[in-house]
Amino acid sequence: MQGVLTGFVVVASLVAVGYALGRAGVLGPAGQTVVSRLVFFVGSPALLVQTLADADVHVLFSGQLLVAAGGVLVTLVLWVPVAVLRWRLPRGEVVVGGLAGSFVNAANIGLPVAAYVLGDLTAVLPAMLLQMVVLAPAAVALLDLSGRSGRVGLAGLLVPLANPVLLASVAGIALSVTGWSLPTALSQPLGLLAGLAVPGALLAFGLSLHGREGRGWRAPPVLYASALKAFVQPLATWLVARALGLPDAAVYAATVVAALPTAQNVFTYAVRYEVGRELARDSVLVTTVLLAPVLLLVSVLLPH
Repeated sequence: MQGVLTGFVVVASLVAVGYALGRAGVLGPAGQTVVSRLVFFVGSPALLVQTLADADVHVLFSGQLLVAAGGVLVTLVLWVPVAVLRWRLPRGEVVVGGLAGSFVNAANIGLPVAAYVLGDLTAVLPAMLLQMVVLAPAAVALLDLSGRSGRVGLAGLLVPLANPVLLASVAGIALSVTGWSLPTALSQPLGLLAGLAVPGALLAFGLSLHGREGRGWRAPPVLYASALKAFVQPLATWLVARALGLPDAAVYAATVVAALPTAQNVFTYAVRYEVGRELARDSVLVTTVLLAPVLLLVSVLLPH
């Protein structure tokens, strides 16, 4: 549990700083939006290029990728019909809620958990690559399109292709596949900009907590998305891993990664497209609180 506690301390510290900044009004009323946009347009693309360029893309075709994809698919299948038919949420909120129920915090919490709980930093790589290469580009493309009213012509359909998340993913994969390395004059500035992504997202999340409605987490969509993320996704991942015949250690690792809370990236996307902010923010909060008991339960029940 040391890894979980380390992750909590890191997250809580930066979120607390963001909250303090919001309470003091240091960044003004638009501070949260400015920080979130900086993360979306600068920090996240730089981190994507840097991470994917150094990653082994063969992981994309591994059994662990299929396991991670299976868990995500189950949560989306359970989320979308309820969000559309029962609550009749706008398309943008359906996308944000789907991410809230499936997009794991593989960076600032996942890496410490992988290091101290699993003893293997590469355990989070399949989920991270799935999110960077498939989920994030697909989600921002849908959010781009959902923000457009009326008929969408060819020009409108091409707009998502210019999204920084998608372009950064393509660039990172291209570097990995070709084996090319960026010159030092480019890689070092890129690394500095990539350092904005995680702390920036956490600061923006902390800024959003100032002045929030204290009971917002009780909203049915928030509770449902959080339950899918905290309980259903790990269970579905475990079932898929067992069905594929993975060894106990791999099943345990995949289940632990699936139990990670909703990533702050989801809130960043919600702020960028001005849709589902409360849903994203409160889902991140609820799933982060649930992480410790869920991981304890997984560690007790599963052989590893």
